[in-house]
Amino acid sequence: MTETNTDRFARTRLLLGKEAFSRLCGSRVTVVGIGAVGSYTVEALARAGVGSLRLVDFDCITASNINRQLLALESTLGATKVSTAAARIAEINPACEVQADELFCRNETLERILTPPPDLLIDAIDSLNPKTDLLEAASRRQIPVISSMGAALRTDPGAIRNGDLFSSTGCPLARNVRRRLRRRGIDSGIASVYSIEPSAGGIGGQEEFTEKGRGRNILGSLSTIPGIFGLTIANMALLHLAGIKKLSIEKG
Repeated sequence: MTETNTDRFARTRLLLGKEAFSRLCGSRVTVVGIGAVGSYTVEALARAGVGSLRLVDFDCITASNINRQLLALESTLGATKVSTAAARIAEINPACEVQADELFCRNETLERILTPPPDLLIDAIDSLNPKTDLLEAASRRQIPVISSMGAALRTDPGAIRNGDLFSSTGCPLARNVRRRLRRRGIDSGIASVYSIEPSAGGIGGQEEFTEKGRGRNILGSLSTIPGIFGLTIANMALLHLAGIKKLSIEKG
């Protein structure tokens, strides 16, 4: 590691210890979904010294992203999220190996996304079908994963929790994902971040369409809660990768 890199990560190394920090530098993490939650997760992982980051997202940055996505600026409108994130990581830690994949997560691309298997997979997808497919694939390949549940329609940071997806409460997205995974024979072992706060409402009745033609409701969201979700996921990831604290998963 160069002297410059030694300096930029000195405080992380002082807190975690040399051996744990070395594990971070050797870790490979794949993040699927570089939006409101995923952008903050990627930022924190890069600033902690994670050695390899694979970024997966098919979307481009739009003006509607500015209220809650770290990468969304006037200067980045129209750019792909993965290329923008990769350029930002290079400014944070040039030594980090970054693979930017402009891919839509679906059954046809899962093998590519999960090959080679990362040390940790982070699911920050906001669409139910791709999220379920990704979590099933990771579970069957025994890839450790942290999955973000619904951060939209929430206002209370004190209601954010982490633990096994199958023990979570209060999140409609988590409930739907659990139901679908159980139908596929999976009923434990997926770490998640979720909120126990009831949804605040505010589904605007508008519908936007992705490049793949799938319609989805536009959900109200603050600039704060998705970022807290993302940083919570990053904190769990860093402690897991450093060998300090296992993921909060209740088996059974």
